[in-house]
Amino acid sequence: MLNWSEISTVLLDMDGTILDLHFDNQFWLVHLPKRYSEYANISFEQAQEKLHSHYDRVAGTIAWYCLDYWQEQTQLPITTLKREIQHLIRLREDAVDFLQALRASGREVVLVTNAHPDSLSLKIERTQLDQYFDCLYSTHEFGATKESQLLWQRLQQKHAFALDKTLFVDDSLPVLNSAKKYGIKHLLAVANPDSQQAERAIADYPAITDYRILLEDIRKSPVSR
Repeated sequence: MLNWSEISTVLLDMDGTILDLHFDNQFWLVHLPKRYSEYANISFEQAQEKLHSHYDRVAGTIAWYCLDYWQEQTQLPITTLKREIQHLIRLREDAVDFLQALRASGREVVLVTNAHPDSLSLKIERTQLDQYFDCLYSTHEFGATKESQLLWQRLQQKHAFALDKTLFVDDSLPVLNSAKKYGIKHLLAVANPDSQQAERAIADYPAITDYRILLEDIRKSPVSR
């Protein structure tokens, strides 16, 4: 599936890739509409329709991922509301073995997430995922999302990585398309980002549903820093 002898840096998405996407789907599609319906004194269905329409308008932009933006738009304390269902924040069950194998193999492991810094902090608090990474980046610090070529340019300026020796893993096809356009050679899609939903059929990229099938190949191809 992947030529690990060519890979020395691994860039990883967070939500749906290292963490179960169920928390985020539950928050944005159910919990926030519920709380917004109570605040605005409208039905849950009306709140869902209004918020989903707004999501579609800003999808892929910094605004979509920005908790400050949604707090302003809804007049609700977004981070506080996230904590109401924080028990749903969890690592994918195959993530720790994968991350430990990458680290043990000598590869550089870098988190690159579109999540807002406050969301990243909450998820680190709940999962301690930071212990598995050399660096963690929220795209908010670069002023652009992974859907944009500008993000990759700014990220590479700050954290140099060789395009032909880098693997990027994400559950978002638009994001993978952006990384491919930028020239990242090795790409991997996650076909089952939400543990409560069926896996997706992905044709454009190599796709994974369980990282553990990669462990032997990773261990057979260590790299030296």
